[in-house]
Amino acid sequence: MATTANPEALPSIPFDLFAKLDLRVATVKAAEPHPNADRLIKVQLDDGTPEGRQVCAGIKAWYDPASLVGKQVVIVANLEPRTIRGEVSQGMILAASEVLPGDGTERNVFVLSVDKPVPPGSKVS
Repeated sequence: MATTANPEALPSIPFDLFAKLDLRVATVKAAEPHPNADRLIKVQLDDGTPEGRQVCAGIKAWYDPASLVGKQVVIVANLEPRTIRGEVSQGMILAASEVLPGDGTERNVFVLSVDKPVPPGSKVS
């Protein structure tokens, strides 16, 4: 049985602020180590748009890039794009984090995914 996480709670926000997040399901089409960063994976996503999108995710310590291909993940689709070590990241893949027993510096990370296939670009609500 897993232990219960007990992270510090952040302050409450109004619902209208939360409603500004555009959470979507995307399918991983390709993934590879980021060429200029040890902890990042460069991920190509089918987000339901003709052009798709690229996201840089700090999950290399927990995921082999090849294991992500075909997986449907939950993304924040309306983050402003930013360049991370020379690669454009157009969103964020959501993940849960579990602190491992010990001194609290090690953790496991689990990418959030859906349990049944849905069309890429489907809204998460």
